[in-house]
Amino acid sequence: MTALRTRGIEIAFDEAGHGNPVVLLHGFPLNRSMWSEQVEALRTNYRVITPDLRGHGETTVAHEPATMEESALDVAALLDELKIESASVAGLSMGGYVALAFCHLYPHRVSSLILADTHAGTDSDDARRGREESAQRALREGMDAITETMIPKLLSPETLARKSEIVARVREMINGTRPEGAAAALRGMAVRRDQTSFLSEISIPTLILVGSDDSLTPPKEAALMHRAIRDSRMVTIERASHLSNVEQPEAFNRALLDFLAAVYPQPRTPR
Repeated sequence: MTALRTRGIEIAFDEAGHGNPVVLLHGFPLNRSMWSEQVEALRTNYRVITPDLRGHGETTVAHEPATMEESALDVAALLDELKIESASVAGLSMGGYVALAFCHLYPHRVSSLILADTHAGTDSDDARRGREESAQRALREGMDAITETMIPKLLSPETLARKSEIVARVREMINGTRPEGAAAALRGMAVRRDQTSFLSEISIPTLILVGSDDSLTPPKEAALMHRAIRDSRMVTIERASHLSNVEQPEAFNRALLDFLAAVYPQPRTPR
């Protein structure tokens, strides 16, 4: 783990491999370790950067709300420090919101975009109220109060019944999130801007991934983004819910590697 002090917080991140840079942005309320299988798959040919977003993992939170734009600015500061002008940017769930905000703020710094189990719209009034209730509950009762209600939304019934190691891994990530960070992120997501109209402006290579059983951001939401972003590619990850990269890493990695190979063709070795 490496840490960078910038913009009033300390950003924790990992870096692995060499080659064209790929930034992986995790979901809520998790941390950068959710990308471990993707890092291993990518590090042979790519320089992989996995930060903890503000308030998550080992990254501090300065104030509330932790908006998607604030997190996007954090990512930009990290890339500046690493002397990276542009990168492929991937985000899952909340990480997808941050990836879209980053692409909106810095279109010239995104060579390709990967949006996984996320959507471009904003919250409904009911969803905003629900986020505020969850924020207050986390601050009042701690993350244990959030964990058991979230896990069934993040993982498929098959995973919950048969893959106890994945359930334990996700539970550990959620319980390791500080209540103040979770509350700040919940309030940041509640006020995020609607990026739906921005989708038609995206002209870089884009991959959209979604779990077939994702109820939080279902395949129909992914299809809307796919139609709006010209020449985008969409892949459905079967037998996966909201954390498709954790539940079905082989299928997720295959789609990710195929996409990046088209974005960054590997030079052929002379015979």
